[in-house]
Amino acid sequence: MTENTQVVVIGGGYAGVMAANRLTQRDDVTVTLINPRPDLVHRIRLHQLVGGSDDAVVAYEDVLAERVRLVVDTVTRIDAAARSVTLTADATLGYDYLIYAVGSGSAEPSVPGAEFAYPIATLEEAQRLRAVLEATPATAPVTVVGAGPTGIETAAELAEQGRQVTLVCGVVLGPYLHTRGRRSVAKRLAALGVTVVDGSDTKVTAVTRDTVRLADGRELPSEVTVWTVGFGVPDLAARSGLSTDTLGRLLTDETLTSVDDARIVAAGDSAAPSGLPLRMSCLNASPLGARAADTVLSRLAGEQPEHLRQGLSAQCVSLGRSAGIYQFANRSDVAVWLHIDDGLGARLKEVACKATPKHLADEAHKPGSFSLHRMPGGVAKREQLLRAHRADRTETPAAADPAV
Repeated sequence: MTENTQVVVIGGGYAGVMAANRLTQRDDVTVTLINPRPDLVHRIRLHQLVGGSDDAVVAYEDVLAERVRLVVDTVTRIDAAARSVTLTADATLGYDYLIYAVGSGSAEPSVPGAEFAYPIATLEEAQRLRAVLEATPATAPVTVVGAGPTGIETAAELAEQGRQVTLVCGVVLGPYLHTRGRRSVAKRLAALGVTVVDGSDTKVTAVTRDTVRLADGRELPSEVTVWTVGFGVPDLAARSGLSTDTLGRLLTDETLTSVDDARIVAAGDSAAPSGLPLRMSCLNASPLGARAADTVLSRLAGEQPEHLRQGLSAQCVSLGRSAGIYQFANRSDVAVWLHIDDGLGARLKEVACKATPKHLADEAHKPGSFSLHRMPGGVAKREQLLRAHRADRTETPAAADPAV
């Protein structure tokens, strides 16, 4: 009698849950999902948790296949040679294949006084900030540092409640957005009363208990400072001796297989295929999870796994509960002139928020049904991006030095 193949998935976010559910297509595969929390963090609603309009969690029983075993714990080390993972209590769990989907979190602020700022990239961080805001007078000044999607959404959410909000961009509002989309977002933020501070001299140089200092010498009053600048990834792969990129994402080939070990496959924000990772987003997380699972399933079937393709790119940002923007992009993930804003933009963002866990639930009930990662047309564009990336890497050190 043939033994079941043991697959361990580390990380129970969008990518990890998608991968775990998809692996249940085969009856001879046993899937274990390891996650430090007993619920799925609905990360694209964390700004709503901060604003008090959503708890940003989804019960695993609603999105995880019955055949997936959930272990609520944290992996402290991967032993690739022994094909095992060590948990916090020094317990070990063996595997035949491992899917690395540990996700991302807040990047460590590098400015003096960072301890006075509140990051919100994780559930616990957002819950902490929510408690702080509840204890802070509504008239107190709030400064949001970072004008990417998280910063914009948080600033709008709090301003809609009547709070006095300043959004510090560092350089530009919504760096991903097209100029037209940026104008639309700026107009909506102005209507909400948000003060937008942008320009090359507006990077934050220090945070104190009640101020935010800028490179141009200004000091902004700030009773609560929210930090949304950048994301980092857990250092589990690096600590385990696996090859990573400079941010710490697991280096893989185009099938999402680790460059060090064919039994380890990565997905989501913590994957760096060919050193050219996709943008960290829920839009990419579930497709990467499905692709990682397909790579394992192909190997079990004795088939060559398919390569990654980048079939759909866009960015959806809420601007309070009644407005938003859906920014279209090309296959290089560069924003184009077309966007949908105002009330329809808000409805599209809500559709995206509801669709993300629904995709996971659908895959749990019918493994193999998810197909966004197989959209036609992405392979050629991905190859073009890879060629450009390889060409950049062959430039002289001086030209490639990011400090130059």
